[in-house]
Amino acid sequence: MHVYCAKINSLQPTGTLPLPDLMHHALTAFMAFLAMMNPVANAVIFLGLTADMGLATTRHVAWRAVRTAFFIVLTFALFGPLVFSLFGITLPALRVAGGVLIALVGFRMLHGENSRVSHPKQIPSESGSEVDSSQNDIAITPLAIPVLAGPGTIATAMSYSPSGHWMQTGATILMFTLICALTFYAFVFSERILARIGRGGVAVITRLMGLILAVIGVQMLLDGLHQSGVFG
Repeated sequence: MHVYCAKINSLQPTGTLPLPDLMHHALTAFMAFLAMMNPVANAVIFLGLTADMGLATTRHVAWRAVRTAFFIVLTFALFGPLVFSLFGITLPALRVAGGVLIALVGFRMLHGENSRVSHPKQIPSESGSEVDSSQNDIAITPLAIPVLAGPGTIATAMSYSPSGHWMQTGATILMFTLICALTFYAFVFSERILARIGRGGVAVITRLMGLILAVIGVQMLLDGLHQSGVFG
């Protein structure tokens, strides 16, 4: 009987997690991505960069920026740990470095320091269905990189997508997909959001997200140190 049970257990897929642990992982990843990408604060940046564009062009830029950021983070979530393993970089080391980076971003946000994005040159309104190449440049840089898919977001995705744990990786990708959807709609309705909550509301939300990021970063740092054996 014991041999039979052992055979059954050996057939179970690797990387599985109990449902409560998986839900906790998904919720933590969601909050980390939400705090890191901060759709409301980034909507203000998006509004400043697309102020002179038409509605159709604005939506195109928003979709292109979010789509590009999604595929960048997806690539690092799926293949980042593998590439790091080729260079001998361990998961605890990644979590320590990622935790420090995320905590620093959070501390800066707590003090009201956002990433400075210079306003581009005036962009003429759309004509017909064509979108100017400079508008595509805005979608890629600075919106997709580094506003959305910056080092902190990439480090978060890799930290929550450990190699060989496909359920955790899948949950992380799903949560990032939800954040990308929220970000897209925040971009599209950026004018309404800013009109409703005002710049003071954006500042409050940014500081709250900074607090969440700082806590997540410190916890990630402590987990990495514990897994590395520093604490015994």
